[in-house]
Amino acid sequence: MRYFYLLLIYLSITGCRVTGRQNATELGNKFKDVTLQTIYTAQDERQTNQLLPFLKNPTARYRQEAAMAFASVQDSLAIPPLVALLSDPETAVRQSAAYALGQIGKPTTEETLLIAIEKEQNAAVRAELLEALGKCATQKGLDALVKFDFTVSEVQAGQAWGIYRAHSRPLNFDQAILKAVSFLTAPNPETRLAAAHFLARTPKLDLSPHAATLVNTAQIDPSVDVRMAASQALTKVKAANLAEELDGIMETEPDYRVRLSALRATVNLEYAAAKPILWRGLADKNINVALTAADVIATQSTPDQADALLLKAEQTLRWRVRATLLGAALKQHPDKQEVLTSIQERYNQSNNNYEKAALLTAAAKDFAGAAFVEKETFATDIPVIRTYGIEALTQIRSDKNFPANQKKHFADLFKRAIASGDLAVIGITAGLLRQPELNFKNEYTDINFLKNALAKLVLPRDNEAYQEVVKTIAFLEGKPEPPTPKNPLSHPIDWTLVQSLPAKQEVSIQTNRGEIILQLFVEEAPGTVANFVQLAQSDFFNGKNFHRVVPNFVIQGGDPRGDGWGGTDYSIRSELHDLHYREGYLGMASAGKDTESCQWFITHSPTPHLDGRYSIFARVIKGLEVLPLLEIGDKIQEVRLR
Repeated sequence: MRYFYLLLIYLSITGCRVTGRQNATELGNKFKDVTLQTIYTAQDERQTNQLLPFLKNPTARYRQEAAMAFASVQDSLAIPPLVALLSDPETAVRQSAAYALGQIGKPTTEETLLIAIEKEQNAAVRAELLEALGKCATQKGLDALVKFDFTVSEVQAGQAWGIYRAHSRPLNFDQAILKAVSFLTAPNPETRLAAAHFLARTPKLDLSPHAATLVNTAQIDPSVDVRMAASQALTKVKAANLAEELDGIMETEPDYRVRLSALRATVNLEYAAAKPILWRGLADKNINVALTAADVIATQSTPDQADALLLKAEQTLRWRVRATLLGAALKQHPDKQEVLTSIQERYNQSNNNYEKAALLTAAAKDFAGAAFVEKETFATDIPVIRTYGIEALTQIRSDKNFPANQKKHFADLFKRAIASGDLAVIGITAGLLRQPELNFKNEYTDINFLKNALAKLVLPRDNEAYQEVVKTIAFLEGKPEPPTPKNPLSHPIDWTLVQSLPAKQEVSIQTNRGEIILQLFVEEAPGTVANFVQLAQSDFFNGKNFHRVVPNFVIQGGDPRGDGWGGTDYSIRSELHDLHYREGYLGMASAGKDTESCQWFITHSPTPHLDGRYSIFARVIKGLEVLPLLEIGDKIQEVRLR
C-alpha cells in the first residue's frame, strides 16, 4: 500500500510536467527574472531611454544584458555610457559593451577602442575590442590592427577577426594582406579561419604573390573550415600551376565544400585548362559540387562547346544541373530553336514546379526564349513559376543586346506585371524599372500604375515589395530615394511561452532526406525563438518546401509562397546577440533590420559576413549529414518540440 501511495505522488508530479525529452520546470531559463524580461522588452521595442538606466544598475548582470541589448538597438545615444562600461570591474560587462560598440559601428569610437585595447588585461575582452575596432575602423584603425603583435592565442584571433571585419570598407589593405597571410600558419585555427576569410571575401585583391601559401593552406590545413576559405581565396590568384593544384584538390579532398570552392577558383583559368576540372565536378557524387561546376561552365564556356553542353544536359539526371547546362547551351548554340525545343519539352513533361521555374531561367539566356517565358509567366498561378518567370523577363530586358524594337512591348509587359497584384512580381519589376541604363523614364509618362500598386500593398507583410515600389516612384519622378520605412512593432515577445521553455530547448525538423535536431538559443534570442515555436506549434512549417539552396552557403525554408517572397502578417525584431554563424547555425531571413517573419535558413559552413546582421536563434546538434543532401523543393515534413 505504501508503494501505491508513493506511485500516486510520483504520477501526480510527473503529470504536471511539460512533455518531451527536456523539462522546462526542471531546467528553466533566465527569464524567470522579470528584470531581464524588462530589459529584453525594451530591446524589442527599441526603447533606448528605458535601457540607458540599466547601464548604471548596481547589479552587474543587468548592466551586461543592457549593454548587449544595444547590439540590436544600435542607437548612437548609447555610445558614451557604453564607453564608460569599458572600465567596468566585471569582465562580462566590458565584453558586452565592446560588442555593442562594434555593432553600432561609428568611426568616432575608434580612438576610444584603441585606448581600451592597450589597457585591457583580460584576453576575451581584448579580443572583443579588437573585433569591434575592425567594425568601426578608418585607415588609422586598420593600420593599428595590422601592427599589433599579440602572442596570446585568443587575442590574436580577435585581431584577425578585427582585420576581417574591416574588409568591406574602402581602405588600403596592402599591409593587412601580408598580416593575414602570416596568420595562415598561426597555431590557433580561429586565427587562421579569420585570416582566410579576410583574403577570400575582401573585394578586388590580387593574391597571386601568395599563391603557394594559399594552395598549401587549401590542401593541408587540418581545419576543413580553413581549407574552404583558403580555396575560395584562390579565385584571386593567377598562377602557372593553378590548374594542376585545383585538380589535385578535386581528386584528394574528402569534404565536398572544399572541392566546391576549388571549382569556383577555376574562373581564373583559360577555359581549356578549366574544362577537365569542371567536367570532373559535374560527375561529383555531391549535388552541390555538380551544380557549382555547371554554374561555372555556364559563365565560362565558349560557342565551340555548345553541342557538348546540350549533350551533357540531356544525359544528366539532376534537374538543377540540367537546367543550368541547357541555359548555357542556349546562349552558345547556333541553332537556338533546337535547344529551346529541348527546354520546352522538359518544361511540359515536368511535375516539379521548381524545375519548371529553373527552365524558365534557362530559356532567358537568349532572346529566342522570350516569347516562351512571357507566355508561361503570365499563364500560371503558381507563385514560384511566376516569380522565376518575371525574374527571367527582367534578365532578358537587361541584356546589352536586347532588341530596340522590343522595348515598347516589354514596357507594356512590365506595366501589366505591376498591375498583377502579386507582391513578388511587383517587387522584382519595380526594381528593374529604376535601372538608369534601361531608361524607363522615357517609356512611362504616367506612373499612376505604380502608385495604384503601392496603395494595395500592406505593411509589414509586403515590406520588400513596398520598398522597391517607393524607390522606383521616386526615381521616375526625379526625386531623391526616400528612407527605408521602419516596420512598426507588431508582434511583442510572448513571455509566457518563453518562460515555459528550457534554456536548451530541442526541436526536430523532419525532412524527406532525414531528421535534423536543433538546439534553440532561448536565452540569446527569446523573441525569435518564441515566434519560431509559435509557428511550429501551429504546424505552419509542415509541408512547406526548402525553396532556396545555395551551395556551401545556406538552405532556406519557411516561406508559405515557396518562392522567397512570402511571410506572415506581422514582423519581429532583429536580435543580434554575440553569436557567430558556423556550420549548421539557423538564422532568420529578412529584407533588412527588423523585418523578420517566418523564413529561416541553415548554414552549410561558417558565414562570418552574416554575423551581427541576421538573427541567430538555433544550431544543429544532430543531423548535420542531412544538410548537404537537401535540394530546392525538398519538404519540411514536420517541425516539433522535443
